[in-house]
Amino acid sequence: MATEVDSIYKLKRNQFKRNILNRKSLIKMKEHKELIAALISGITILFAWMFESHLTSTAFVFLHLLAFIIGGYAKAKEGITETITNKELNVEMLMIFAAIGSAIIGYWTEGAILIFIFALSGALETYTLNKSNKEISSLMNLQPEEAIIVKNGVEKKVPVDTLQVKDTVLIRAGERIPADGKISKGTTSVDESAITGESLPVEKTHSEEVYAGTVALNGTITIEITKPANETLFQKIIELVQQAKDEKSPSQLFIERFEGTYVKIVLAVVFLMMFLPYLLFNWTLSESIYRAMILLVVASPCALVASIMPATLSAISSSAKNGVLFKGGVHVENLSHIKAVAFDKTGTLTNGKPVVTEAFYKEKDNQNQTLKIVAAIEKYSTHPLAQSIVQFTKEKGLDELASEVLDMTTISGNGISAVVDGDHWKIGKADFVGKEDAMSFLHGVANNLANEGKTIVFAKKNNEITAVFALKDTIRKDAKNAIALLKKHGITTVMLTGDNELTAKIIAKEAGIDSYIANCLPEEKVTHVKQLREKYKNVSMVGDGINDAPALASANVGIAMGEGTDVAMETADVVLMKNDLTKITEAMAISTKMNKIIKQNVFFSLSIILILILSNFFQLLDLPLGVIGHEGSTILVILNGLRLLK
Repeated sequence: MATEVDSIYKLKRNQFKRNILNRKSLIKMKEHKELIAALISGITILFAWMFESHLTSTAFVFLHLLAFIIGGYAKAKEGITETITNKELNVEMLMIFAAIGSAIIGYWTEGAILIFIFALSGALETYTLNKSNKEISSLMNLQPEEAIIVKNGVEKKVPVDTLQVKDTVLIRAGERIPADGKISKGTTSVDESAITGESLPVEKTHSEEVYAGTVALNGTITIEITKPANETLFQKIIELVQQAKDEKSPSQLFIERFEGTYVKIVLAVVFLMMFLPYLLFNWTLSESIYRAMILLVVASPCALVASIMPATLSAISSSAKNGVLFKGGVHVENLSHIKAVAFDKTGTLTNGKPVVTEAFYKEKDNQNQTLKIVAAIEKYSTHPLAQSIVQFTKEKGLDELASEVLDMTTISGNGISAVVDGDHWKIGKADFVGKEDAMSFLHGVANNLANEGKTIVFAKKNNEITAVFALKDTIRKDAKNAIALLKKHGITTVMLTGDNELTAKIIAKEAGIDSYIANCLPEEKVTHVKQLREKYKNVSMVGDGINDAPALASANVGIAMGEGTDVAMETADVVLMKNDLTKITEAMAISTKMNKIIKQNVFFSLSIILILILSNFFQLLDLPLGVIGHEGSTILVILNGLRLLK
């Protein structure tokens, strides 16, 4: 039975991965085709307009027909297909009818421009859809495809999908752990940043849990699988991202309902306009049809479309120049409504790398020599703490380290030992060098440092402690300013971190964060983001790691650091390309200004449409004036939107 379930899961997972990749490829191809079609359509219209006096009437009409077909094919096909499938007219069909109506009454250029604008918006929609699907394939690529299973002392490489609960899997140093399980043999340091976001490796020994997608940095371990492949923590991250991306926002649902109602009303009024005035007001039939065609043109949503797109693109362009990348207009719109911002800690509020903040030595006169020897030993280690001590030594200008290091031994999860100039050195945790001596060194300075949330590394020469190093993931230079600016604008700040309570408390206080939640796994971050949404309605999440992806997708606006993981940047709605958190408030200011301009444009364009419709009904509007009013309002709202480029 278990084999059958695993086979079914393997089939579904492989099919899911193929579907994601195929879908991504098809959308990318569609994106290019639609953009090229829109550009060719626009160039054709421009050519016909510039050389109209030199073209015959047949050539003029032919060029516009060409623009109609090239620019309108994709949207016409989409509109007709959706109309047949849903059995309901949509805004695509209204634009097509408006363009055809323009051509029927002899205004080919206007009809072609309507098609061009709609084709361009379709290409941008496809681009956004393509970007939103990348994060799933990125996550899938981080899952190991194969694992080494051990049965009766024999090692065998098998697909990860075939792993079953209680299987024993061998993982060597540097390899990614393929499934959730417990260590049955060995000790290692595990990089869990993919799951918890914690920058420092976690020491893991017998019976402790490890997670799929994390990396064993040193030592060889065997683990016993505790969860099926489809229930791992890493798989849950993938599902959470997919689930959040598939949910439509209330604004999007409202727009879809509005479009459907608008189409029905306009088409119904146009149909009535063709016959009722003829029957009720003694209009001629040709006059009624003529007025109906004018109505179809002036009531087309060209100005409404132009009310939003130019302003949005201007805001996106202006923000990009300033180091903030928006992935769509809806995110620019939503950002100004944010009432609370949740921050990841590691790599977002902090630099993501431990640095030596303090060092204490037994022999102050000989501290440089001690530091040089410690660094000479540590430079052979791949552990982040060791590399930080080496970097600290270089910053002190001590480039010439001890010349010869002998008998170096790494004790996984504890420290490193070696012989230098006949002296036996130990560098590592308190238990490794002797806890009693370590904690009493210099009147217990290590206790004070640990209470400040710092990681402590001891150096022991022969039988005595000679130095202690305090390391800490430091706060980014811009973090404090960013938090202060957000609070100045009345926005609540929260920190969600996988770190322990003490570290979280210290970092939150130092950064000026209003509140914090420690020991958060990815699904718990999602839960807390949803709770914040219930309380504050509009919430943003700022993060940089794979573990932040579900929370980024669950927030109203997800913001990723430019130096973060590909998955975080692809999942987020906004990317801070220069990693400057103060840009968040600047982006909010642009969002507020854009929303104000869009409201102005929408009110103006709807007012013009209403005036033109009423003027047409009372026979005060001729076709040329209708065209001038319609196209003039479009140009004005575009110019108003372009103000954001400043």
